[in-house]
Formats: sequence, structure tokens, C-alpha cells
Amino acid sequence: MTTTTDTDSLHAESPHGKSVLRELGPLHQELRRAIPDVYKGWSGLSKAAFADGALDRKTKELIAFAIGVVEGCDGCIASHGQAAARAGASPQEAAEAIGVTFLMHGGPATIHGARAFDAFCEFVDALDAGEPPA
Repeated sequence: MTTTTDTDSLHAESPHGKSVLRELGPLHQELRRAIPDVYKGWSGLSKAAFADGALDRKTKELIAFAIGVVEGCDGCIASHGQAAARAGASPQEAAEAIGVTFLMHGGPATIHGARAFDAFCEFVDALDAGEPPA
């Protein structure tokens, strides 16, 4: 993503993107050890839900990303923002998905949406730089 110097500094160390995934990773690993069958079931559901069909994976990830905004779920925003970026979603596509959340959820979506866009742009910038997104 081509950004200005001011925007680069915004996304370089976003507290809403990579840092959220780094924080949640070990927590999920610990819980996964306690309930492996539940995680296995969740993984199967996730694979089925995000498989290409009439809607491609990118579109489905943008839907999940937008739901994360509406729910105010930082982990959902980060994980689905990263997945949407990896699936080839552009910042404009992410912004428009976030725009729909404003209509459906009002003022709170403007707060979580701004954070979500920051996280998404951090992931796109990392991919553009050839870095791992998280």
C-alpha cells in the first residue's frame, strides 16, 4: 500500500493488528491443550465457512472482518483483517466493508472501524514489504 509518511507511522506499530495476534497466540495454545477436540471442531467449521464457493475467501474474510467491527472484537478484527489482506483485499475494499458497519451499527462502529482500518493497513504494509503479516 502506498502511504504518506504520516500514515506509515500510524500503521508501523498499530496496537490493533500484529500486537493483538501476538498476545492471543499463546493464550489460544494454552486453551487448545485443555480442549483440543473443541478447537478441532472449530477449525473444521472455519475451513468449511471460508472455503471458496459462490463467495470467494476474500469476500468471506471481509464479511468476518466487518462482523468483528460490529462486535468490537479486537481478536476478530486482527485475525480476519490479516486473513483478508492475505487473500488480496485492498485497503479500499476493507474501508468499504467498514463503511457498511457504520450503517448497521452506528457510532460504535466508527470507533472500532477506525481501529480495524489501522490494523488492516498494518497487515497490507507488512505484506507489501515482504514481511510476515504477524
